[in-house]
Amino acid sequence: MQPSFKKIGIVGRSQQEGVQSVLEELLALLLERELEVVLEERLGDLLPAGRYQQGSVEEIGEDSDLVIVVGGDGSLLSAARTLARYETPVLGVNRGRLGFLTDISPDELKQQVPAVLDGKFERERRFLLDARVTRDGKTVGRADALNDVVVNSGTSAQMIEFELSINDTFVYRQRADGLIVSTPTGSTAYSLSGGGPIMHPTLDAVVLVPMFPHALSSRPIVVDGNSEISIHILGRNRIHPPVTCDGQVNMTARPGDYVVISKKPHRLTLLHPIGHSFYASCRDKLRWSYALVN
Repeated sequence: MQPSFKKIGIVGRSQQEGVQSVLEELLALLLERELEVVLEERLGDLLPAGRYQQGSVEEIGEDSDLVIVVGGDGSLLSAARTLARYETPVLGVNRGRLGFLTDISPDELKQQVPAVLDGKFERERRFLLDARVTRDGKTVGRADALNDVVVNSGTSAQMIEFELSINDTFVYRQRADGLIVSTPTGSTAYSLSGGGPIMHPTLDAVVLVPMFPHALSSRPIVVDGNSEISIHILGRNRIHPPVTCDGQVNMTARPGDYVVISKKPHRLTLLHPIGHSFYASCRDKLRWSYALVN
């Protein structure tokens, strides 16, 4: 059944280089089809005042049939944490660097966006993580992550000591700079820099990557996506480790706190042009085979 995209939301970061020209081209395509368009409020500064309807990301997610993110993966990560709860499909136009999530380049805009609007796309569902900081049995901080949740010392050359449990089963006590808990979506981001594996985005799994552990035998662990992961910040620590979601949302834990991470019930729906390939993205973004062809 062909989807009916009548109301299109557009979100992104107005400060990003090249966004205005892409935005103008995108708007021309949508208005040519007589579609209703709603812009995220901060994008409205790039266009004539009062010409387009504007709204918050929450309002756009609730009312739109499709949301187009103009920017890099960071822009999509920021929007995804809000849009997932409305189950609104998301299409990414890349104005950033890597673009694992925003996979339509500005050069392909005129061909690929109309094709998606005509129902020619591939749909992908990505799960998010829910991170809670609990203190004396009460939740004192909570945030979502599409890529990863990172618990770290927050200072250079200083470790934290923590205990890891999965589904109430003790795994290990560790001294390290921290721990990265990543979804398959985030496996090509910070987790990869820390030595974690590349995971296909359709996997229902989570990877735990120690950051500079004080043990040669400590290695990344891949666990079931439905696992509940508990990180106990031991009371003997002297620092208050930050807990970061997607590198954008920060909470602060104290010695004795627990960081509890589990899968969220809502998923992000990503749309890709026909022929999209995760492996092709890896070849392009990570320069696989580059030495063989140059």
